[in-house]
Amino acid sequence: MDIALIGLGRMGANMTRRLLRSGHRCIVYDKNPNPRDVLEREGALPIDALYHLTHALAQPRLVWLMLPAGAPTEATIEELASLLAPGDVVIDGGNSHFKDDIRRSKQLGTRGIRYLDVGVSGGILGLKHGYSLMVGGDHESARLLAPIFGSLAPHASGESTAPLTQGRTPGKSTADQGYYYCGPAGAGHFVKMVHNGIEYGMMQSFAEGFDILRHADSPKLPPEQRYSLDLREISEVWRRGSVVSSWLLDLIADTLNRDPELSQFLGSVEDSGEGRWTVQAAIDEDVPVPVISTSLYVRFRSREERSYAEQMLSAMRSEFGGHAEAKKEAS
Repeated sequence: MDIALIGLGRMGANMTRRLLRSGHRCIVYDKNPNPRDVLEREGALPIDALYHLTHALAQPRLVWLMLPAGAPTEATIEELASLLAPGDVVIDGGNSHFKDDIRRSKQLGTRGIRYLDVGVSGGILGLKHGYSLMVGGDHESARLLAPIFGSLAPHASGESTAPLTQGRTPGKSTADQGYYYCGPAGAGHFVKMVHNGIEYGMMQSFAEGFDILRHADSPKLPPEQRYSLDLREISEVWRRGSVVSSWLLDLIADTLNRDPELSQFLGSVEDSGEGRWTVQAAIDEDVPVPVISTSLYVRFRSREERSYAEQMLSAMRSEFGGHAEAKKEAS
């Protein structure tokens, strides 16, 4: 298929590469010319202004945005609305708020332009392992994009390590292939929002557990209760057959093997919005979420005082998403 990708950062560039490897024709745009030039050498067709999309793409035009939520995405969608034609499809694959998707879908719909919101999980390792995709918006557009979703998802090249759940019928749902249509406008980003809220809690639990292990030899403890533990070996043994084995644990093991003291991390942990939105959605629904709420507040606290647990959280964010710490001196 023909598709344009706007925003060639950590994930946008690798998603483009994955689509190119599946034989799709990719038009690419970023305000920074460097990633455009790199991807041109790999087979993409770069453009230096959005208005070139109208001639570069076959109709219906498919335009996928991988931009930061908020102003960058809003401004780009406004510009696209003036360039695209009825039947064209705008896909927002960034971490936008689901209420923004509902508004955008209505606004674009008045022009006959279709809109999809796609939650994308996979981080910087998605090029190798594939991306989990949560799709919301116009159902017919979601059907149209099936070849694109199939190329991005792990199922495309047998990369998924998850066996089919017992009792499920093979091929009955695209969820088995790594992508799923969740519902109307906003549903995809709503599901991804909650996914990231859960991620906050999982990361916090791992971070706290490793902090306990690291301090097991504290002089505050009776001598017979002190243990000098090798966290590298513990993370490795947990990876093999343990109930807590997971991709996050794999990333922890990789990080500890390179830097057991996590010396490259200050422990100042940012949050990119989804955790806050998940807590707000829980408040709106009267659903108690003590773990997710606490994990969010710990991130706030980490910017004032830091522990090994916060360094572990920061390390995990760097490993799965390439997220850098805020430039801030250690206190």
